[in-house]
Amino acid sequence: MLTPALQEEVEKHLQQKILSLAPLSAANTVQIFRLVTDRRNTFVAKIAPRGMDLEAWMLDYLQEKSRLPVPEVYYSNAHIIIMQFINPHHSLAPAGHRHAAEALAGLHQVRAEQYGLARDTVIGPLPQPNAESAKWVDFFINMRLLHMAGKALEEGKIDAAMMKKIEKLAGKIDKYISDPQPPSLIHGDVWGGNIINGNDRVAAFLDPAIYYADPEIELAYIRLLNTFDESFFARYNEINPIRPGFFEERMFLYSLYPLLAHTRIFGASYAHKAKKIIDRFV
Repeated sequence: MLTPALQEEVEKHLQQKILSLAPLSAANTVQIFRLVTDRRNTFVAKIAPRGMDLEAWMLDYLQEKSRLPVPEVYYSNAHIIIMQFINPHHSLAPAGHRHAAEALAGLHQVRAEQYGLARDTVIGPLPQPNAESAKWVDFFINMRLLHMAGKALEEGKIDAAMMKKIEKLAGKIDKYISDPQPPSLIHGDVWGGNIINGNDRVAAFLDPAIYYADPEIELAYIRLLNTFDESFFARYNEINPIRPGFFEERMFLYSLYPLLAHTRIFGASYAHKAKKIIDRFV
């Protein structure tokens, strides 16, 4: 909630008085409000016990490094972000799916020398380690597949037999995945709840989980969650050609990371989906 002390801090920074606060949504420990000030300005306030400064840093990073549309951040600390308010449309028109492809293809053209990131991030509520590596296969195995599976095992969300199969898959995954060069910046969490529709375009991408990666892991996530339609992939392929073997093999392997993350957050149905993929390759 917006405590009196936090409200005073925000008002002091914005140099505006908060007149109204209307709830927009809430999930877990995060609350999101529409905030209106005495200057008739409208903002979004996102409040949580922790982590808001990291989210603000990721949004600022995307704004600095890329042309991906993201909301402007006006103020943040560990507990709150004050962001640009963007009025959403109810649905995304066909042209919007193609615009999303153009926006993400442009993002994936932002390069770095190593995979990962100088700072750990989060995916949803889960910590996401980003220890940098010169080799994508090593990064994917250690920082994504085995990390998320290991945490799921610790939490009792998968059993030892499934973990053993994941470790076996990790030992042979270089037969299917190679090192694309150079590493590409990705948003990391592109699903319907993290985009603001602007009718014929995506008005903003929200809640990033950024790092430098094989951009195919982003495409696999989008296909897994049906974020965009087939015109997205067609337009993306025109800009950044998708390498052979993605839809046949790598898409499924890259889906394991979000499926294991969802297993930890939502439970067994996602573990079952992950197991079906693992059994296909092991």
